[in-house]
Amino acid sequence: MSVLRASRAAVLAAALAAGPAEAAADLVREELRATTADGIGIRIREVRPRAGAAGEPIILVHGARVPGIASFDLDLPGGSLAGDLAERLGRTVFIMDARGYGGSDRPAAMDRPATESRPLSRAHEVVRDIDAVARAAAERTGSDTVALIGWATGGMWSAWYASLWPERVGHLVVLNALYGGADRHPTLGPGSPAADPDHPDRLSPRIGGYTLNTEAALFPSWDRTIPATDKASWRDAAVAAAYARAALASDPAADTRDPPAFRAPAGATEDSFLQAGGRRLFDAGSITAPVLLVRSEHDFWSRPEDMAAFAHDAMRSEGVRSLTLPGATHYVHLDRPGRGRDAMIEEIVAFLGQETDQ
Repeated sequence: MSVLRASRAAVLAAALAAGPAEAAADLVREELRATTADGIGIRIREVRPRAGAAGEPIILVHGARVPGIASFDLDLPGGSLAGDLAERLGRTVFIMDARGYGGSDRPAAMDRPATESRPLSRAHEVVRDIDAVARAAAERTGSDTVALIGWATGGMWSAWYASLWPERVGHLVVLNALYGGADRHPTLGPGSPAADPDHPDRLSPRIGGYTLNTEAALFPSWDRTIPATDKASWRDAAVAAAYARAALASDPAADTRDPPAFRAPAGATEDSFLQAGGRRLFDAGSITAPVLLVRSEHDFWSRPEDMAAFAHDAMRSEGVRSLTLPGATHYVHLDRPGRGRDAMIEEIVAFLGQETDQ
């Protein structure tokens, strides 16, 4: 059972992450914490319309590297998927940090050199974090179900949770996520630089428990997949700068490093390595909620085969819709409105507005 409580530490972390001020819009933001079944404290930001919310609450689940606020609630136009969905749907939106990320509890091993531990915050642990947030959201809103929206590795975490507790998930949106639909990947998996030379089907032990990420490390993959020489034509420079600031601010120890760098658990890397090699870590056939599978045309992470395999396996779902966003990148929710962001939001709003029997 999750325990929800206000947290001064979470409020401070939110301020450091440059979250939107309440006075800037007709939205209310509140910093919360939940405790998982295994005793881990999870940071949550609640975003809701000031006039009141109704309907199934939404939980946004970040990806492998950058935690929730930097991913989903930047303080400028085009930077807050949470704010846009709360306003458009009149729903309460919850943004979570998985264990080891942002304002959530970090394993003690993250205060030691990365080489002294195996990859931390594996998917079978993060589903416990989602469960704590889902229970807290139900308690806060009185809803029996939640809508999960997961980006990249967050899509895998969210879908895994929906397969374990199908009765608690009313809608599932999976954005640019791996599933194990193919045994080859352009940058990850067996045969890639991340593989163990002695065991090519395993992640290299050199990865360690966590990674250190500088501001400069955030943009190469984004830049490479923008199909234009002028990156600013696809990505607002102000959004990119806010994204980097919030990512660094998510780790209180970032400024102790030169250059500043934030920690991210490497468990997501190991799980993704396995999926890139064709292993399914969970069975989508257990999911009963309607599912929206979204893939950006220029995504470097997920593959068309992942979306096809997921749709094939999800036989018990109330309905699966697969959508490819033309011209969009992996970071579509942070790109300019006309570069796929508006189209993605329209699809999600229409999907979450559907009535179900759950």
